[in-house]
Parts: sequence; C-alpha cells; structure tokens
Amino acid sequence: MKIIRWLDEHIEKVFLVFFSVIMVGVIFLQVIMRQLDHSLSWSEELARYCFIWLIYIGISLGVKEQKHVKIDTLLVFLTKKGQTVLHFIANLFFMAFAVYVLIFGYELANQLLQFGQKSPALQIPMGFVYLATPVGMGLTLIRLVQHQIKLIRTFMDKGSTIETISKDQERRVTS
Repeated sequence: MKIIRWLDEHIEKVFLVFFSVIMVGVIFLQVIMRQLDHSLSWSEELARYCFIWLIYIGISLGVKEQKHVKIDTLLVFLTKKGQTVLHFIANLFFMAFAVYVLIFGYELANQLLQFGQKSPALQIPMGFVYLATPVGMGLTLIRLVQHQIKLIRTFMDKGSTIETISKDQERRVTS
C-alpha cells in the first residue's frame, strides 16, 4: 500500500526529473561537442522527444496540483457550493477531452508501432514517441477522477469548501 501511495504522490515528478535530466544533459553535451567541432547527430532529436514527454506528463502534474491555467472570474460571484459545482462541471469537460485525446493518441501510436516507422537519427520506433500522448492523458484522467472524488466529498461535507482541497494539496506538496 505504501508503494501505491508513493507512486500516487510522485510518479509525475519522477518522470519529469528523468526526462529533464536527459534533455538538459544531452543539450549540454551537444554544446560542448560543437565547441570541439564534433556535432552529435542524435542529440537534438532525443532532446525534442524528451520535451514532448515532459509536456504530456506535465499536464498531469498541473491537474494533480491544480496549477493548470483556468479563468476564475465567474467563481467570484458564486457561493462556495456553487464554486464546487462549477469546478465539477469544468472537470467533466476536461475529462471528456482527456478521454478523446487518450483514445486517438493511442490509435495513432499503435498505428505507428505497427507500421514500424523509426526516427531518423536514433532509429527508435516513432510509436514510442507518440505514446507520450495516451500515457500523459491517462495520468491526467486519473488525476481528474481523483479531483472529482474530492469535489463530491467537499459538496457533501457542509463544513468544507473548495479551498480545503487546495490547502490539502499544498500541505502534501510541502511535506
């Protein structure tokens, strides 16, 4: 159970650190090699693919920590329960979008894996690069479902507000 809890808390961060280290290290190595007049043919491609994975995993982390871009002008005019309901409805739309992208991203990655298309410099299957979309959106969907459960609990609990969720998340991040 501790492993699952640890994964729930840290899986995105592990992936983000992993891809960031590879990307920065490869770009740094490429800069050094260019100064020595020996450019690497594969470094920019690997950095680009790491960046793609960073973006999709980052979406999930943004949803988990509720740090994604949103316009909250309407929330000012609503009660705390109204804000909770609006967040719930907005998350339903986001979930529908995540499911759509997950399905079509998986289909595209699967087709590329079946075709056997490989990247020019690294010769890795392009399907692995395109798997960033369904993996990232799958993690995002999990985080949205977790947030929806918290919103339902908040709505049912009379003493709790939407701000309680944000404070709980801030506590978990700092601890």
